[in-house]
Amino acid sequence: MSSVVAVCRSDTKGVRKTPVDSGVFKIGVGLEGDAHAGGDVVREVSLLALESIGKMNSGGREFKPGDFAENITTSGINLPSLPIGTRLQAGSEVTLEITQIGKKCHSGCAILKEVGNCIMPKEGVFARVIKGGTVRPGDMIQVIR
Repeated sequence: MSSVVAVCRSDTKGVRKTPVDSGVFKIGVGLEGDAHAGGDVVREVSLLALESIGKMNSGGREFKPGDFAENITTSGINLPSLPIGTRLQAGSEVTLEITQIGKKCHSGCAILKEVGNCIMPKEGVFARVIKGGTVRPGDMIQVIR
């Protein structure tokens, strides 16, 4: 079963995010209280698989959820293989729709500066909120269409 490992947010852009106990996701906003909230409706929410983080850990460093500035860290779901338009159910309330796979790392990316490489450009997934609500670590996440 696929699950939410962490919900993460930060007060400023371009930094690692901190895991929180829960997150409220809103249509047209993304994760309430996050630095990216209310910005680009195509990229309201960022997701990254724990398995992708593990690939970066194989280089001798120990990265954890939020280090790549993702809002939701997942486990057991191959996020970058999902086509744009795929809908995900996160927890019992939230529905997300994948809008973008990968991104260009900006010059201020903390991980890129520190390590010289970042997994988000290839394996990070972005989504918009279709149905809002609360997501917590341990909630299920699954493809619904």
